[in-house]
Amino acid sequence: MSPEKMTMMANQIATFFKTQPGNGQADAVAAHINDYWEPRMRAQLIQHAEAGGTGLDPLVMQAVGAIRVPAD
Repeated sequence: MSPEKMTMMANQIATFFKTQPGNGQADAVAAHINDYWEPRMRAQLIQHAEAGGTGLDPLVMQAVGAIRVPAD
């Protein structure tokens, strides 16, 4: 998947969870990505974030630490 598309998808998830009440939006973003993104997509997102996360919403960057790293 292109980095631009992956960034757009992750940011859309963050935009949704920003509207939810309470705390824990970053955990909710991570849970959604863990539940619905395939391992290759999660690995790509983590790599992009570790390389600086250009274009990623700050909420996605907060969530990255709770996203499961796929096994090699």
